[in-house]
Formats: sequence, C-alpha cells, structure tokens
Amino acid sequence: MHLVLTSDTHLPQRAKSLPDELLDAISRADAVLHAGDWVDEATLDLFEARSRRFTGVYGNNDGPELRARLPEVAYADLGGVRFGVVHESGPAQGREQRCAARFPDVDVLLFGHSHIPWDTTPPGGPRLLNPGSPTDRRRQPYCTYATAEAAQGRLTDIRFHRLPRR
Repeated sequence: MHLVLTSDTHLPQRAKSLPDELLDAISRADAVLHAGDWVDEATLDLFEARSRRFTGVYGNNDGPELRARLPEVAYADLGGVRFGVVHESGPAQGREQRCAARFPDVDVLLFGHSHIPWDTTPPGGPRLLNPGSPTDRRRQPYCTYATAEAAQGRLTDIRFHRLPRR
C-alpha cells in the first residue's frame, strides 16, 4: 500500500491552499493519514473527497466543528502495519517514553504538532513518525509531508518530501 502521511495543514492561517504536489500525492495514494491541526473544515472535506482511504484526528488548534467529526486518536491496519494517529501536543522532552507507554499496541505512531520531520524508534516503543507540515515550516528549512509503503507487516520506503517555498 502506498501511503501519504501529513499533519499541521493550518489552512487558511498558514497558507491559502495546499501545495499541488501534496494534492496529487493524496489522489494517487492507497491511504492517507493526517495527524491534526486542520483549522478549517474545508480542508478535511478536501482530504476526504480525494482519498481512497482516509484516517485523521483533530489537533490542539481545531475547533468544535472538527472535533465533532474527528477523534483525538485513530487506529488503522494498513498492509499489516498497525498505525496509531494522534496530534501529541505534549512537550518534546519525554515524548518517546510517553508515546511508548500510551501506545504499546501499535507498530507506528504518526504524530504532529511540532512541524519537525521525525523518524525514530525508541527502545520498547512504536516507531514514531512526524511528517512535518506542508504549509508551515516553522523553524525548519522546508515544508514537508511524507510517503511510505506498507506491506506484509512492514513499513518501508519512508520519504520526507521537501516542498518548494511559496
């Protein structure tokens, strides 16, 4: 399964629209996961309309309308890989231990909030992936999203895509 992983779209606050490259990737993917901070419902509508299979959660910047449509935590089995998805707005210090304790039954935890691309596997915990943000690079040199392949219980070919500055 070809996956698109993203988070922290923050529309229309941080950008007026999503990058065309991300929209094309969403349309081609077998499954799309979004780790929260949408800000507006139109972006969620767009993801749901373009995605073959969609899993998403709300983030700390999402209001009551989005919270009514999305869970705080979501789970998906994709290609035999057990995913958890959460915004995870706690402090960076202690994140690996916190996530290992909170999500012991997932293989991969997709999280957002920091806008920092991240791929690590702490001892005894799930693989932690943060795709960054496609619209707000914050202190990073580029805006990003990620893609990966999931098959036979393995996640492979993880790639962080750098988006052109807008």
